[in-house]
Amino acid sequence: MAKRAGIAKPAAGLDGCKIAVLIPCYNEEVSVVQVVKGFQAALPGAGIFVFDNNSTDKTAEVARAAGAEVYRELRQGKGFVVRRMFSDIEADIYVLVDGDATYDAPSAPRMIERLLAGRLDMVVGNRVDREVGAYRAGHRTGNWLLTSFVAAVFGPTFNDMLSGYRVFSRRFVKSFPLLSGGFEIETELTIHALELGLAVAEIDTAYYARPKGSASKLNTWRDGFRILWTIFQLYRSERPLPFFGALGCALAIVSVGLAFPVAVTFWETGLVPRLPTAVLAMGVMLMAFLSVSVGLVLDTVTRGRREIKLLSFLAHRAPGEERRKGR
Repeated sequence: MAKRAGIAKPAAGLDGCKIAVLIPCYNEEVSVVQVVKGFQAALPGAGIFVFDNNSTDKTAEVARAAGAEVYRELRQGKGFVVRRMFSDIEADIYVLVDGDATYDAPSAPRMIERLLAGRLDMVVGNRVDREVGAYRAGHRTGNWLLTSFVAAVFGPTFNDMLSGYRVFSRRFVKSFPLLSGGFEIETELTIHALELGLAVAEIDTAYYARPKGSASKLNTWRDGFRILWTIFQLYRSERPLPFFGALGCALAIVSVGLAFPVAVTFWETGLVPRLPTAVLAMGVMLMAFLSVSVGLVLDTVTRGRREIKLLSFLAHRAPGEERRKGR
């Protein structure tokens, strides 16, 4: 059995909140020490947790030497690592940041203060370039396209939906039904917040280029398609009536298109010379009705599932509520 991770300690200067800094890592030997040291300075007393995802270099050793608590997740993929972090770590506030030293540690207190002041459940760090080449053009374009798509489907979203720098309340973390296994995790986090109508915000944070000798694990096309597939799956599961309703309408249009010439011929001659076409049109129309029926049934199921997620979310107190009651 894997060792269960620890409990974060109260952080200095933030009214005694227990803060956990979660750092998923895969082959980040060059950069992870800088990340650990940066957050130790920015959030004195916070728990720094590094989860190593089968690194082949000395990521775990150097992170432990820098003062982080190090754990290992054997299932490959950032989504699996975040799932393990959210499950095992106990804290009031969670800071999720990549271990590549591209994010600005001094921005963390400001993000946490924003979360507490507004009693929010997620604050996203909107990346603002501070170095040439920090944010590749392909990734920027892909981020914009995916953000626009999610906004059109699920409603207004963030400017930087794929940011890996986020601060969460405890109730967000402990009610989040993580499904993805890879870099789609940021998309899932965003859509979860939009689905439940959670209180969220976005703050500009500096974004830097990777340290020399450190290589990105992202692939623009591969990960972009994986994120699009995740959005498709989430839309199908969270918006079943529009999804299957649109499919049903498309099938109905095809059926009418097939049946129209047959109907015209029958009206003029009283005969049905193209019986296979008529049968096909009827079959496609039946599929259209079935699609809409499936959408109606799944919409009821989805509403029930959403209510369960919301009840799970509300079972935890709002950020900072424990501190106010203790005064």
